[in-house]
Amino acid sequence: MRSGTVMLLTLVTAAALLPQAFAQRGGSTAGSTSSTGSTTGSTSPGTPTTTSPPNNTNIGTPNTPNNNNTQTTLPQPIFISGRVMVEDGTAPPETVVLERVCNGSPHAEGYTDSKGYFAIQLGAGNSSTIMQDASEEPGRLGPGGGGFGGGGMGSPGGLSNSGMGSNRLSTPGGSELRYANCELRAKLAGFRSQSVSLANRRAMDNPDIGVILLHRLAANEGAIVSANSLAAPKDAKKAFDKGQEALKKKKPEDAMKDYEKAVELYPHYAAAWYEIGKLQVADGDKISAAKSFDAAVDADPKFVLPLVDIAILQIQDQKWQQVVQTTDKAAKLDSFDYPQMFFFNAVANFNLHNFDAAEQSARQAEKLDTRHQFPRSSQLLGLILAQKKDYTAAADEFRNYLKLAPNASDAATVRSQLAQIEKVTAQAKQD
Repeated sequence: MRSGTVMLLTLVTAAALLPQAFAQRGGSTAGSTSSTGSTTGSTSPGTPTTTSPPNNTNIGTPNTPNNNNTQTTLPQPIFISGRVMVEDGTAPPETVVLERVCNGSPHAEGYTDSKGYFAIQLGAGNSSTIMQDASEEPGRLGPGGGGFGGGGMGSPGGLSNSGMGSNRLSTPGGSELRYANCELRAKLAGFRSQSVSLANRRAMDNPDIGVILLHRLAANEGAIVSANSLAAPKDAKKAFDKGQEALKKKKPEDAMKDYEKAVELYPHYAAAWYEIGKLQVADGDKISAAKSFDAAVDADPKFVLPLVDIAILQIQDQKWQQVVQTTDKAAKLDSFDYPQMFFFNAVANFNLHNFDAAEQSARQAEKLDTRHQFPRSSQLLGLILAQKKDYTAAADEFRNYLKLAPNASDAATVRSQLAQIEKVTAQAKQD
């Protein structure tokens, strides 16, 4: 493949991929609000960025609230179906609990069958058949506990009048906000689960959410949050929390002062160094940001998030060998939560003409990206396979990319590449 094609991929990757680099398991430290707007932690690092439902969403016109400020029109039930699988493609070793987690509060919703399939109604968990953990809060009102989507079967969606707040559903379409800060995950001892955002889930949506992968926990794995934050002195932790609150109020200058105070009081505060780096990136100061991310890694070598940002900066500078080294390190720490890291690794290896390594990483990115947040993995894999003259498989990958991202800015280019491959394949058959 000509160098021009390689450069095209480089430009497409740097320009189009970076805005969503934190979309899956990679946007924020625990309990924080990412300056990039991600909510993956985000909640806990791991939920895709959430957006508000459309303003015109309206399933039934709510009646005028009565004197007790309760809503008489009940929301329609929301059904979810799919399958839980171990990342090696096998069924879970035992029945898995499906949990809805809202604002950090978990609530069991149902179980899989012996092959990992499930079909549940959100908020309709029957306490007589679903065992709740002691850590859950069955008496809590609102998403994540009883009342709102956490009660019994007495009313649609498990909603009872006693669980309704003063203005829970007082606006048109309000019922669609039930799960705005919620995600669905699988729960099985010894495994970590992918999470699926429920933010915009509506009653009439296709219930099939696809596959939720489970990752078997192993010793010496990395972490999506920095463990050494627990050792931070009280004053340093207070400064860090003030920084988080300042970010929520969209006051980055105040947040920076608070984070800098936190690392002054506690130089090994990896989470604070990470937040400083993100703010420096937002200000366009990549050199300082790189130093801050390095400081976060030095303070906590098992903290994965700074490595994601370091890799992004290296991609922007086209330092491909460094990208390979950074992403290899991240993959050793966490081979499950960051499909974008395998994609970055594949891009770097492709530009280094290490096509076998690039193919392996691209396939791993595709496998882990069950929510299809990084469809460019398919485009890249198509280019790799075309380079290896496996034109039939390359065409399949290009078609998959166009199916996942039909309106992408480079869709016309990929269609042209697909047409060229189909022409070559047709000519080969004639010969």
